[in-house]
Parts: sequence; C-alpha cells; structure tokens
Amino acid sequence: MNKRIDIKLVLEDGKVFNGYSFGHEKSVSGEVVFNTAMTGYPESLTDPSYKGQILVLTYPIVGNYGVPGNLTEDSMYKFFESYALHISGLVVSDYTDEYSHWNANKSLGDWLAEYEIPGIYGIDTRELTKILREEGTMLGKIIVDNQDVPFYDPNLDNLVAQVSTREKKVYGNGRYRILLVDCGVKYNIIRNLLQRDTTVTLVPWDYDISKEEYDGLFISNGPGDPKQCTTTIGNLNKALQQDIPIYGICLGNQLLALASGADTYKLKYGHRSHNQPVLLLGTDKAYITSQNHGFAIDNDTLTGDWETLFSNLNDQTNEGMKHKSKPFFSTQFHPEASSGPRDTEFLFDQFIELVARYRK
Repeated sequence: MNKRIDIKLVLEDGKVFNGYSFGHEKSVSGEVVFNTAMTGYPESLTDPSYKGQILVLTYPIVGNYGVPGNLTEDSMYKFFESYALHISGLVVSDYTDEYSHWNANKSLGDWLAEYEIPGIYGIDTRELTKILREEGTMLGKIIVDNQDVPFYDPNLDNLVAQVSTREKKVYGNGRYRILLVDCGVKYNIIRNLLQRDTTVTLVPWDYDISKEEYDGLFISNGPGDPKQCTTTIGNLNKALQQDIPIYGICLGNQLLALASGADTYKLKYGHRSHNQPVLLLGTDKAYITSQNHGFAIDNDTLTGDWETLFSNLNDQTNEGMKHKSKPFFSTQFHPEASSGPRDTEFLFDQFIELVARYRK
C-alpha cells in the first residue's frame, strides 16, 4: 500500500484525479461507473456485468474485510459470482490492506494484482460521483507512470461473448429441466435454481436453444449493450412462439424485450446499488432491490401482448415486464442479489411454479 508511483484517473472531459496505487500497476481504459453499496465488493468485482468498466465504490473505506478464499461448492466459487474478476479498474476513496474477517485469506490489493487489475485510492469519490451523476457515465482511464492508453468504449464490443461460457455445462439433478442462456450469469442465479429441484443446463449466449428439450428457459444478466447480442435475440424470438415458461434477469430482461419487438436505450448513469426501490405495478407493494445495469427498456415501445411488471420508484424506468397471456416475464433488478437484499427472491419460486404448471 501507499506506493509512491504516479497514478491518476483521467475522464474523457479532461478532469484528472490523482491518487495512490494498489493492486496491479498498469494503465487501463474503460467506462467509469459508480456503485453505492456499503458492502459486497467480492461479489461485485466478480459480477460479469462489470466487464470493461472502471468501477468507483462510493463507500468511504474499502478493503477492511479482505477477500475470501476460492472455496468451491457445486463446481462454483462459494463466495464469488463468477470464475474471475471482470472490472478493468477500481477507484476508491480510502483503502486498507489491514483486513479482518473470519473467512478472509488475502487483501483486496493482492486479489487485484492476481488478475492484473489496477486500483487507485485517495480519490474524492464524492466529487467524482457528483460529476458522473450530472454529466452521465463517461469514458475514463487509469494512467500509471505516465504510460498513456487511448480511451475505450466497451459498449461498442460484444462483451457478452467475452464472458459467456464456451461449452454446455450441467448443474444438479433435479426434477425440472432449466435451460440457462449464459450472457454473463452470476453464480447465485444458478444456486437459486438448484435450491428449487432443478437440473440446470448452462449454454453459451449464441447457442441454438431449439436443439434442447427443457421445461423452462432462463436468460441471465450480462454486460454491455443488449443490441450487440443479435444471435441471442433471434433465438429468443423463436422461443417466444411456444408456451414454455421464460424468465429473464437484467440483460435478460432487455434481450427478451428486443426479441418481442420493443426497444432499449442507454441510461444516463445506470443503476448500480443495493437499495433501488421498485413498485409492482397494479399494487401498492414496493421492494428494495440490488441492481447493476446501464441500459433499460423503453416502456413506450412494448408491444400489445406485453406490459410493464415493475417500475423504478426513483426515475420511473422499466424494472420488468410480462406477457399478458403466456408464461413469460422478466426483471431488470437482481432477485438473487449477492450482494444486496433478497426481498424479491420469491420470483424464482414463481418461475418454478410456472414451470411445474406447464410441464408436459
């Protein structure tokens, strides 16, 4: 810690933030986004939805509870959300490598170094977050020892193809057969499905799902612009022609919308926190949710067979949709959380209830 090397964060509008280095010492570029959660950095940093992004953590001190070990359970890392770290860089206000936690076995800085990810601290993250809220998410770069790199917009690439599994995998041996399209799936989605008497078959983002027999189709979360996933959208369009239950989360919500004929757009600075309130439309029920996304469905473009299911109480953006007659629905937020509140985990039960009802 306290490495006295020249390191700075540079935004595309020219603003510069100088700080201190922890983690790996290399220059990187990406999209600068902020997360307002107080805890959960091991889960967030392993969330594939952050692929290509420089993540700003707004909580003042980071690193105090270290990082858990790579304990596996059901062929998945027990305390993480994927097989690796996916952020491009990490920005915090105050960092400590003097961690204390019952299951920690390394510091956050050592963990970043393992994956060759730079970290910068000593930044006024309150000022930085205010800029991102007022100006919107923007490109940025962490420059180490004046080794400059060009700005890079990850949304111009198919990030889903970079994080998706390359081969079909099977988890569990339960009653209900769930086909899970991996667009950057979080492990806790798989864990929640396995807890509900399922056999989960994980397939790549561009897999021809018509080749598989299944009782329910699940489309996962993932990074970037959903319109980059044209193959997935085409496959889902075909799946919508039958009556097998479908559930999509986060990017899966957006992909299902595009497959149904609706449109999506990029949010000003996205939703990335543990405390986003959403309203179940047609009721007075509000839920606190965990979220991580930069794009949203345009409610005005939903076709006649679809309707909004949840709405964000902060900015009224779409938080989910459902088909009016078929067993299809999706949510923009993460009912599996990890990290974050699990208030909406019951949606997994509702999905399995649909699967049981329509199962042949």
